[in-house]
Amino acid sequence: MTTVQKIKEIEDEMAKTQKNKATSYHLGQLKAKLAKLRRELISPSSGGGGGGGGIGFDVARTGIATVGFVGFPSVGKSTLMSRLTGTHSEVSEIDFTTLTTVPAGIIEGANDGRGRGRQVIAVARTCNLIFIVLDVLKPLGDKKIIESELEGFGIRLNKKPPSIIVRKKEKGGIAITNTVPLINIDHDEIKAILSEYRISNADVAIREPNATADDLVDVVEGNRVYIPALYVLNKIDAISIEELDLLYKIPMSVPISSREWLNVDELIDKMWETLDLVRVYTKPRGLPPDYSQPVVLRRGKCCVEDFCSSIHKEIAKQMK
Repeated sequence: MTTVQKIKEIEDEMAKTQKNKATSYHLGQLKAKLAKLRRELISPSSGGGGGGGGIGFDVARTGIATVGFVGFPSVGKSTLMSRLTGTHSEVSEIDFTTLTTVPAGIIEGANDGRGRGRQVIAVARTCNLIFIVLDVLKPLGDKKIIESELEGFGIRLNKKPPSIIVRKKEKGGIAITNTVPLINIDHDEIKAILSEYRISNADVAIREPNATADDLVDVVEGNRVYIPALYVLNKIDAISIEELDLLYKIPMSVPISSREWLNVDELIDKMWETLDLVRVYTKPRGLPPDYSQPVVLRRGKCCVEDFCSSIHKEIAKQMK
């Protein structure tokens, strides 16, 4: 049985198991087993039989931040990225026509290895921000699928690491403390998850409101990445004003038209805000400030030393 088949088997069992006091320990074990199988798919050396092998993508990290474009075929990723970055890609209305610059095209089942999905999503794990590009005519269905694919690969969108600490110790068993009510997880489920990871002695401190078994698994796994995401709802030139008003109710969303270049300024502003970037301008001695070529830095990391390091590391070393 392949890893993907094992995952499907566990997911089916979880779906038909009603959660109650009697089943919480069993469900905790299933969630831990599922996470361990997912880890096998995340690992490039895995032989889990999920498919999607072959040569990966080599994306060099340059600049102050990396923004990834993720979406289904023909939602406008290439057009948007080409016009934002000044690059050129051959595009058309037909699926899979991008030939040069390649945003992350994703299909359902990508986190299980379909369609070179592992390589595509592995690149997304390295980004500082993800643009999830959606067709405005079917945004919610595609949004749910893409979130599920990224979630299965250890990417947590628009979330922060849960305030849960698991500290292993030599003896003493499992000691659980919580400063908030445990609404979505109980002691049996916690012990079941730790048991599946062969952790029999540990101090567990939960300070996360509404903490879940998935949160605990994420902490134990330790390989999750927490990345902000913006939902880019493309092709608004094909809908009415009334429909556009409804789209703004989707959190962290920006409706645009990459073809007609509508509302892209709002997307750029939202990107700067989400990445928390600032522009720093230089002023040559005896001359007015130079507003033509700003240096882009992160807010909170924009002192003189940060500015010098962004230009060249030797400059910062030479400062008195």
